[in-house]
Amino acid sequence: MQKYIKVVNEERKIVQITTLSERWYSRPSTDKATGLPCFDYFPSSTWVSSYYPKGIAFYRWLAEHGWDESEALKNAAGARGSRLHKACELLEATGRLSIEQTFVNGETQQIEALAPDELAAIMSFAAWHEKEKPVLLANEMTVFGEFFAGTLDRIYRIGDQVWIVDIKSGQSIWTEQELQISSYSNAEIDYKKLGISEGEWKDRKLATLQIGYRLNKNKYKFTEVEDKFNLFKTAYLIWKNENPNDKPREIEIPLVITVTKRLQEQKKKEA
Repeated sequence: MQKYIKVVNEERKIVQITTLSERWYSRPSTDKATGLPCFDYFPSSTWVSSYYPKGIAFYRWLAEHGWDESEALKNAAGARGSRLHKACELLEATGRLSIEQTFVNGETQQIEALAPDELAAIMSFAAWHEKEKPVLLANEMTVFGEFFAGTLDRIYRIGDQVWIVDIKSGQSIWTEQELQISSYSNAEIDYKKLGISEGEWKDRKLATLQIGYRLNKNKYKFTEVEDKFNLFKTAYLIWKNENPNDKPREIEIPLVITVTKRLQEQKKKEA
């Protein structure tokens, strides 16, 4: 089981732990019984949401491509989405993005440039930005709820409205993605530190922003999302039933894996 450990907030000592089948967030805490320092672990919103039933369309897609191919497609889409998120973040931070800009793949550590279709997606993000003129209030913020954690993409103020926005590069939005953003909206967020009033936060809205969207002339699609936190809590109950442990699973792996070279040893004896 390969494990990726990423510090997502050094000041708050928040760590993201990803394995082939799990994703957790951890943060420092204090053991209530002993008073000693410890870590609390929270399953990611994305992982929990994946336990929501996906529907017949997904299973038809899975049957069409087979397990291995579907996993490869999902991994490729994940890498593409990661590059696009980093590119959008850089564009917002600096106001410009060179077409020669490269990014490091967090899993493979390979240096990767944006493909032509990815550059087109960034152009659509820039077009949406120029049209709507969003004011960025929060970016890639790690948030915690009572029983989950996750990283929300953006909190914007557009006009007089506060929006929690999830940036997507796919052509469709699945229910589990709506559950993810619903969980972020119901996390513990100190909105006053972001310059958001109590009234604005109470009236906040959720949306997905699909960039590189191929089904309209704008090449982007901004869609308001209903808060489905009750469905997220249902998905959590399913997740909890399938994952009774309250922290990442641990396995022991030796520093060096060995096997007896029996064939070679036999040849030495015969000589």
